[in-house]
Amino acid sequence: MVISIRNLKKSFGNNLVFENVNAEINRGDVIVVIGPSGCGKSTFIRCLNLLEQPDSGEIIIDGVNITKKNTDIDRIRQKMGMVFQNFNLFSHKTILENVTLAPINVLKIPKKQAIAETFTYLKMVGIANRADYMPNQLSGGQKQRAAIARCLAMHPEIILFDEPTSALDPTMVDEVLSVIRKLTKSGMTCVIVTHEMNFAKNIATMVFYMDEKGIYERGTPEVIFNNPQREKTKVFINKLKVLEYECQIKDIDIYEFVKMLTEYCQKYDLNKSERDNINLVIEELIVYIIDGAKQTDHIALTVRYNEITGEKEIYLRYTAPDGNIIENESFDEISRRLIKGFTKEISYSQKDNTNVLKMIMKSTAAEDTCGKYKTV
Repeated sequence: MVISIRNLKKSFGNNLVFENVNAEINRGDVIVVIGPSGCGKSTFIRCLNLLEQPDSGEIIIDGVNITKKNTDIDRIRQKMGMVFQNFNLFSHKTILENVTLAPINVLKIPKKQAIAETFTYLKMVGIANRADYMPNQLSGGQKQRAAIARCLAMHPEIILFDEPTSALDPTMVDEVLSVIRKLTKSGMTCVIVTHEMNFAKNIATMVFYMDEKGIYERGTPEVIFNNPQREKTKVFINKLKVLEYECQIKDIDIYEFVKMLTEYCQKYDLNKSERDNINLVIEELIVYIIDGAKQTDHIALTVRYNEITGEKEIYLRYTAPDGNIIENESFDEISRRLIKGFTKEISYSQKDNTNVLKMIMKSTAAEDTCGKYKTV
């Protein structure tokens, strides 16, 4: 099965979810869709079988444009199984009945054959001994595995997974991911929306990162997870926590920034010495910049904390004075030593007539945190 997605657009009222989405999905592909909550991942995958009707664009499946009127979408859906977040099992039927219902009534498979196939699929997902159980007798992970078996019983050519582990207790996630991993290794074409990054990294043939109303960046797992090219992808993948402050230099309010920095440290449990060091470095730089700046000169401060590595970075973007201010002869020597003492790496670049100073802070002992409470 080959799926071509062309200029797809979807809105809910005045809320644009995504637009200009283009993609190709080929037989055997494992497409993993990631991105922040609310970016349109689930809506995108639901559009692929018209559970959500796109506003415009085309979805072409094996040469059939399913967005055209009078398309037999039910026939196409028989080739596309879907596993939902919340299982969607019939609560009044046993697991065996849940799985055999559609093959018998839709595919017209003889009941004896459907039952035999069902036990094959239940064995594959590890719950053949639960065939006579009711859904409320199963754990969340077992219910989701039953839902996968039900999907397989329809002999799909592609399976769409809409955050299949989001409704599960963390202890049950691995059992479901293990089943999905087994399916992909068998050659099943899959499109998977997930927040499980390690799983996505290990299983995908292609990753779509969704943001800014579309597919913001796409690439192999090696590229997306190890060397993302675009800024928002980097922030998401590296779990970067970002503090930004921007204004004209003459309008900068040091006290306001210190307050923002303190709240930022409290929110992400950075210790007091780390906060103080970041604050001192920034203050020394700002004081120097303000002294020689014009009214129209601009400054932007960014503090980034990587939750994975623990690394803290400061980015200072300024239009004047020109050059790497830390290395200017007029820069105070004590201030220079202080900044270099608190940082393990300093780099300078210039882009579009803007100076960019990047500083990576040294780690400090995690003593005396900024506060035990977290801001919302």
